[in-house]
Amino acid sequence: MNEIKDMAAPAADLKTVVPRTAGGRNYLLWGVTALAIWWAAYHSLAPVAAWFTYSLCGLAKGSHLGSAVEFFVYESPKVLLLLTLVVFGVGIVRSFFTPERTRRMLSGRRESTGNVLAALLGIVTPFCSCSAVPLFIGFVTTGIPLGVTFSFLVSAPMVNEVALVLLFGLFGWKVAALYLGTGLLIAIISGWVIGRLHMEKHVEDWVYETKTGASAEDAALDWPTRIRLGLDVVKDIVGRVWLYVLLGIAVGAGIHGYVPENFMASIMGKDAWWSVPLAVMLGVPMYSNAAGIIPIVQALLGKGAALGTVLAFMMSVIALSLPEAIILRKVLKPRLIATFFGVVALGILLVGYLFNLLM
Repeated sequence: MNEIKDMAAPAADLKTVVPRTAGGRNYLLWGVTALAIWWAAYHSLAPVAAWFTYSLCGLAKGSHLGSAVEFFVYESPKVLLLLTLVVFGVGIVRSFFTPERTRRMLSGRRESTGNVLAALLGIVTPFCSCSAVPLFIGFVTTGIPLGVTFSFLVSAPMVNEVALVLLFGLFGWKVAALYLGTGLLIAIISGWVIGRLHMEKHVEDWVYETKTGASAEDAALDWPTRIRLGLDVVKDIVGRVWLYVLLGIAVGAGIHGYVPENFMASIMGKDAWWSVPLAVMLGVPMYSNAAGIIPIVQALLGKGAALGTVLAFMMSVIALSLPEAIILRKVLKPRLIATFFGVVALGILLVGYLFNLLM
């Protein structure tokens, strides 16, 4: 890729990677300053939350209300700080992986290789279900196999880069790695299975009749431009999801403060065989983004819910939703939509049972 070649450029050509202009130096200075402020704010959250709850508000330690308030006051800025940092990085990544470039990277690949590559690209190309229709049309009309297209469509929402980093920040690298590995596996296998079923006739006829013209090469962007794009993405995404984040944290705070210890273990624990299917059935009708569901996941685990059951719930909320089915109905016939949901749901069920068995 051109970006990799640029990074290996000689010193004389480094101005193409990091501009040696006053503007470039200013961006670097502002970036270091902003990161230092972020780091200081992030590490002061716990004492500030405790002071606010027990000193300023005068709530009793160990009380239900006190626990709920402390959880909310601590987790709200924590998740929003993590979200801002992650989304900024996503904006930088998005400047390298445009829809046109993604489509070109998948074109002409062998199907098995394409499934793996499509699932990997789904991680670094932050497209939501709102992008499903134009992306699907572009992929199909370019000649990308149907199974490869579905590997991408599963991976893009399921292996959510925001969820990945938030899981890492809240639960550590093991849980984040489990989420990443199982999500990729589900995307690859789901696409492969759908490809083997040869369901091309269940794509709406008008999709194949759509013509896509050749597009120009992506314009090379300098780093100040990429940084501005990252800031624009922060304004756009955080501006749209912050309310959902606070609602999710409020639900998590209620669970944390008022749900009795080990209560969730009785309905979402390892011993209840029906807990994983129930979690998936509860998750599919919900429509939430990754940032909003993570605090609920944190509270459920803290109350004794099994990791596999909670992962199945989270994946079903993120990867399968009724609004997504409605959007996809524009390009897919009902049988293919049902197959898509069924294959992905089966993969999520297997993941839930597997991790409940092993952990």
